[in-house]
Amino acid sequence: MYRYDEFDESFVSSRVAQFRDQVRRRLSGDLSEDQFKPLRLMNGVYLQLHAYMLRVAIPYGTLNARQMRKLAEVARTYDRGYGHFTTRQNIQFNWPRLQDVPDILAELAEVEMHAIQTSGNCIRNVTADHFAGAAADEVADPRPYAEILRQWSSLHPEFSFLPRKFKIAVTGAAHDRAAVQVHDIGLQLVRDEAGSIGFTVFVGGGLGRTPMVARKVRDFLPETDLLAYTEAILRVYNRYGRRDNKYKARVKILMHETGLDTLRADIEREFEEVRSGVLDLPKAEVDRITAYFAPPPFAQEEAGDADAFAQALDSDPALAVFAERNLAPHKAPGYASLTISLKPIGEAPGDASAEQMELVADLAETFGHDEIRVSHEQNLVLPHVRRADVPEIFRRLRGAGLAEANAGLITDIIACPGMDYCALATARSIPVAQRISERFAASGRQQEIGDLKVKISGCINACGHHHVGHIGILGVEKKGEEYYQITLGGSGDENTAIGQIVGRGFSYDGIVDAVETVVDTYLGLRQSPQEDFLAAYRRVGDAPFKEALYGTA
Repeated sequence: MYRYDEFDESFVSSRVAQFRDQVRRRLSGDLSEDQFKPLRLMNGVYLQLHAYMLRVAIPYGTLNARQMRKLAEVARTYDRGYGHFTTRQNIQFNWPRLQDVPDILAELAEVEMHAIQTSGNCIRNVTADHFAGAAADEVADPRPYAEILRQWSSLHPEFSFLPRKFKIAVTGAAHDRAAVQVHDIGLQLVRDEAGSIGFTVFVGGGLGRTPMVARKVRDFLPETDLLAYTEAILRVYNRYGRRDNKYKARVKILMHETGLDTLRADIEREFEEVRSGVLDLPKAEVDRITAYFAPPPFAQEEAGDADAFAQALDSDPALAVFAERNLAPHKAPGYASLTISLKPIGEAPGDASAEQMELVADLAETFGHDEIRVSHEQNLVLPHVRRADVPEIFRRLRGAGLAEANAGLITDIIACPGMDYCALATARSIPVAQRISERFAASGRQQEIGDLKVKISGCINACGHHHVGHIGILGVEKKGEEYYQITLGGSGDENTAIGQIVGRGFSYDGIVDAVETVVDTYLGLRQSPQEDFLAAYRRVGDAPFKEALYGTA
């Protein structure tokens, strides 16, 4: 993984010193809250419903054991003993005292971490496939390009005050695990006929109150043009993006109002102005950054390893279920990528205690080549583990309450913090997620249902990605009460789709029953156990589900 150089260290340290002085002036009354707000946002500090919240960047979701231990230490020392991993592959601390934040940032800087550009109208944390560098199906590791974009975008003088926040995602495989088509810019690594690396470029995706799927603006962008083309997109957006209405300020609205052909032409004209110059990406620089992400020295699979693993699965049914759901194919023989679910039954999705974070750090060091990933689905991943070590890893995870075998199942729920924490939320999200997971807790029932993504947001800002849930749930306030609207058929992969609203909302007491009705309807109409929820929904449409929910199609 990337290591800071002297410039990085100096850069982050100077930012901490600046913010320490800004906090001092806020606490002394020299700065009002209105004056302080843009300063704290540039350092990842939000004012939530009950307290300040600090969002720490985990670029492209990659960190090591030392960094994870530091996050655990911050949780234990400065917060309430836990952290919340987010859909942007970051971590949030919900209860720090403002006077402690500079000390937290100084400690994070010791392990090459920071909170720069995790908030504000700037280019946010660049996200990537959580199996990057390990996935058997990837064209190339997307993380070197995500790192290049991070370095280029950090405090970019032209793009520090954009019309609105701006999000970029990069994936290295045809199967999209980074949801690139719901980002302002989505990049998919591809090869041309000559085998050269490039990118398919999508622009104008996003969720929130106006969900839109990104439009393809380039089938193949050569590697050398990555920064020039990205800069061209940002220049066009910065010039034409609306600043009179924050609800219409995202590039997706510009795409919608301008049209694909016109916006693409604007981008291409700007690209012609900036290409073949200082923004060209030198091959030597790509190679230098890529060297940081060289795969670890994988051990040769020993004779008998596969048989021993098979025997372990036969002798432990719980391990067999875990291996089926939480292991992903790896490019190295005898290895797998292991998902650690942060969705234990009845718990808040995405939360991890300090002790759990420390255990994950230990496992990464002992079994995982010192690598950990955060997925946009709010789970953790050990990307490189020997299958022969999985039984011992499972044993240790089970002892820490982290062995839930539910990756991709109905209890693997994405949920925003909702009204328990967020000042913008209009309904609770976490309790709904907890109740759904408790309703479907039985492992056998989850396995019978199969792949099904439930995503919950506590307001129209859609931080829980409900629009792209197979079953999406949006909490709204109506006459002082919480109601929950259901959408069906959403997807955030290479076949991205926005879910469709099926009808009127359900009360807090009724929403879990409604979800169960949707699931039971699917089980009754699927043609075989191999037909998953999304495939069945796309085959039959929403009429059977409306009939089941409301008594009429």
